[in-house]
Amino acid sequence: MTRVEWLTVGGPVEPWRDLGLVADHDGLVPLFGTGILIVPDAPPGLRGWALSGAARDGGSAGHDVDGLPTELVPAGAPRFAEHPLGAIGLDHVVIVTDHLERTSDAIAERTGAPRKRIREVGEMRQGFHRLGSLIVEVVERAGLPAGPATFWGVVLNVEDLDAAVARLGPERVGPASQAVQPGRSIATLRAEAGLGLPVALMTPG
Repeated sequence: MTRVEWLTVGGPVEPWRDLGLVADHDGLVPLFGTGILIVPDAPPGLRGWALSGAARDGGSAGHDVDGLPTELVPAGAPRFAEHPLGAIGLDHVVIVTDHLERTSDAIAERTGAPRKRIREVGEMRQGFHRLGSLIVEVVERAGLPAGPATFWGVVLNVEDLDAAVARLGPERVGPASQAVQPGRSIATLRAEAGLGLPVALMTPG
């Protein structure tokens, strides 16, 4: 079974630690399931993912998936840390594309994880895959220029969303509101949090 071992994020590690996330000396934020690997020398933003159990082309060490930087790695032992923010895992990663079927088909071919469903909201279409504990949300937006898919942002599950929002304060996070998922709440981090990519916090599913 293919699993996302970690998402690679560029930029300094300090803003993540300031939020209340524990990062080890290698820059890894251990979480249940998929972790976050912070690479200070890389440009800010979501730079790629590392897959275990994925199909290889000709035995190569790694291949892009419809333009998404991809590293193929062995499955790692579970790692976790107690995060002051109360983070327990990544809920989903968002990928943006000009062609939903092309990107979803590439993900399914590499990982063996089929697209579960398509959701249409106005001129936006969303397709969903599940890789282990991580939901991969592929978003097609009208008007995007033709080109490869790109990583956009992530959503973290936290044990107590109200406590996390209170910890960060209104200068770093917006108020909690009802999520699209029934019975769940979500709060979006502001640019002032300094992470270099869109990040939201959500109550567990």
